Amino acid sequence: MNIVLLDGYTLNPGDLDWSPLSSLGNFKVYDRVKAHEIVDAASGAEILLTNKAQISREVLDQLPDVRYIGITATGYNIVDIEAARERGIPVTNVSDYGSQAVAQHTFALLLHFTNDVARLGQSVAEKKWQHNPDFCYWFNPLTELAGKTLGLIGFGNIAKEVAKIGHAFGMRVITHRRNPKSEPAYAFVENVSQEKLFRESDVISLHCPLTDDTRGLINAERLGWMKPTSFLINTGRGPLIVEQDLADALHAGTIAGAGLDVLSVEPPVGGNPLADAPNCVITPHVAWVATEARRRLMQLAADNIAAFLEGTPKNVVNGI
Repeated sequence: MNIVLLDGYTLNPGDLDWSPLSSLGNFKVYDRVKAHEIVDAASGAEILLTNKAQISREVLDQLPDVRYIGITATGYNIVDIEAARERGIPVTNVSDYGSQAVAQHTFALLLHFTNDVARLGQSVAEKKWQHNPDFCYWFNPLTELAGKTLGLIGFGNIAKEVAKIGHAFGMRVITHRRNPKSEPAYAFVENVSQEKLFRESDVISLHCPLTDDTRGLINAERLGWMKPTSFLINTGRGPLIVEQDLADALHAGTIAGAGLDVLSVEPPVGGNPLADAPNCVITPHVAWVATEARRRLMQLAADNIAAFLEGTPKNVVNGI
């Protein structure tokens, strides 16, 4: 069985063992491929794996050997799943491999603002403490999370982990879900209207999928509902935010800060309005990359393939 992974570097830049995948067949991995290289790289593949490399209808037309497509991620918009369905090709994804890692990064971004560790640590490295007349100093007000309100947009696996951490910090946790599930949520989580969440939250964290309804969810109107002391955190998808509107809000002091792990275009191109926005910290889409999460992701991707080879495919997203 010929297995090709088109863009394996971010999953395994060399610190993991490929054996969960290589043990399943003749395995070939590329660090990364450009769009015009995909067909040549995937030629002869029966099992095709991708993370960000786009598998379009046109690409599939040129890959007659493909029997299975596995996405080494949760989102599956990079594959034309309808074209795959027409060809009888199951498309699978991997979900809930890094919920704890992403939740941890969510709070790393928040604590950047509330505790100002990086700036204070740099000041000590620059010898400012030893020349200070007092035994302590700070630049920005340091903020206790206990008693503050954490608003979660969406309440899937990652948001549930964020909720538990927020609760452990002593925060009030509220969420907005357009279609709350019938099963009870955590007793300490309150489901509220969208506007109430924006107006009452001290921290808003985005954990909803990117759909036609959620694209541009964070816009000038909703940013205007937020407290001027509040923070926005996004470890979900970049296009959930109208980036110019957020940049304008930061410049105007409409909100206190934004911590982002995702942007609308990645890597960012010149001219992204958030690049020089005040009180905005951006990390390069790394919330998912904890070693443990990547190892788990690789194993789950391998488990998906094994299930397909046994005739019982699982985690199929296109109904095959």
